[in-house]
Amino acid sequence: MRLTTKGRFAVTAMIDLALRDDKGPVTLSAISQRQEISLSYLEQLFGKLRRHEIVESVRGPGGGYTLARKPEDVTVADIIIAVDEPIDATQCGGKENCHSPGHEHGSRCMTHDLWATLNAKMVEYLDSVSLKDLVDQQRQKNAEHNVVLMPRPHIAA
Repeated sequence: MRLTTKGRFAVTAMIDLALRDDKGPVTLSAISQRQEISLSYLEQLFGKLRRHEIVESVRGPGGGYTLARKPEDVTVADIIIAVDEPIDATQCGGKENCHSPGHEHGSRCMTHDLWATLNAKMVEYLDSVSLKDLVDQQRQKNAEHNVVLMPRPHIAA
């Protein structure tokens, strides 16, 4: 079970946007350069995020994207679901036909409940992490890496 680049890139781009949202619209080309994500891929992702009312587009000079909701009101689950990222560890995609995927009435595998429970836990966790949480974590990391050490003042004896 892995999260694909679609989900990872969408969350990364949303953190980048949220870090700069207070300065006005953010262009996808700027996010693309900072995060090393293809511009055309970002355009696809942000189209989906816009349709799910997570971001808003601003047209014209100085345009770009802004958050459509407060960062504390956007969860990682919202972002991942918006870009059509499946959050599913079952072999059957939740259809309960693991042993005969070609047949509508196939039987469940013995571990189906295990993977279905994992799905529920993953969604629960991703729904508990807000975009604000991730932005705050990033700002904390940036603050720790940008510590400026001042020389000690010389005290005359």
